[in-house]
Formats: sequence, C-alpha cells, structure tokens
Amino acid sequence: MGELDEIYSNYAEEVFKFLMCLCHNADLSEELTQETFYQAVKSIDRYNGECKMSVWLCQIAKHSYYKHLERNKKQQRHMFRDETLHTSPEAEFIHSEDKIALYRIIHLLEEPYKEVLLLRILGGLSFKEIGEIQLKNENWARVTFYRAKMKLRERGKDKNGQ
Repeated sequence: MGELDEIYSNYAEEVFKFLMCLCHNADLSEELTQETFYQAVKSIDRYNGECKMSVWLCQIAKHSYYKHLERNKKQQRHMFRDETLHTSPEAEFIHSEDKIALYRIIHLLEEPYKEVLLLRILGGLSFKEIGEIQLKNENWARVTFYRAKMKLRERGKDKNGQ
C-alpha cells in the first residue's frame, strides 16, 4: 500500500493540472483525479512500464474525462428528450407552477416507488444505475418506475377530481 501512496503523492498534482487543462474546472478536475487513481489501482497489473507512469496516469485521466463528457451528453440528451417528446402527466406536473403539490404526492408514495421516482426524475439516473443502487436489476427499476408513474397519475386524478 505504501507504493500506491507514493505513486499518488508523486503524480496527483501533475494529473490534476493535466485535467485542469482539459476541463478548466477545479472541482471536476479533483473528482476526475480521484477517479483516475481509482482506475489506476484497479488496472495496475496492466502497467507494463513501456511509458512513464505519469503518461500512463494522464491517459487514464483523459479517458475518465471523456467518459464524464459522454455521461453528460447522454444525460442532457435524455433530459431534452424527456422534456420535448414526453408530455406525460407527471412531466407536465413537474414543469407547472405547482411543484410543491407534486412533491407532496411523491412524498406520500410508499417505498421503493418514491425513491425510484426521485432518482429517475430529480437525479437523472438511468434505470441501470437505479437498479444497482437498489441491488436489483435494470428491468426491476423500469417496472418500479412505471408503477410509480401510475400511482402518481391515480393520485393526481384524485386530487384534481377527475
């Protein structure tokens, strides 16, 4: 473990500066620096010494940054698609002036419906990520989210007298 500590202390600043050049965001650079060293520890057995350690770590950092960009693109596309194509009652409700009423209805949902709904809508997580958090599979997360939406619709109709 001492060797890993030494690698971190020798190269963390260099990796951080490299990431700062890529993204110009100190918080993100710090997060990606941590991710870089996490990935490096996981794959240290693949480091064959053909290049400098700093070069190898910066390659990992670059890939971590690209993964971050790809995740953000997917989230933005997903959010844009949800906002423009889907005009479901819960989406309309979220964008209406009466957000507090929606949150009250969500608060009254029983678990796991409430948590899955909040992770999906507010957290912007994928069904796969929700399944991992709940120690279930992606399909379970989809079904649970669908059932939560149905419960929202029912309670929204009851509240509106429809």
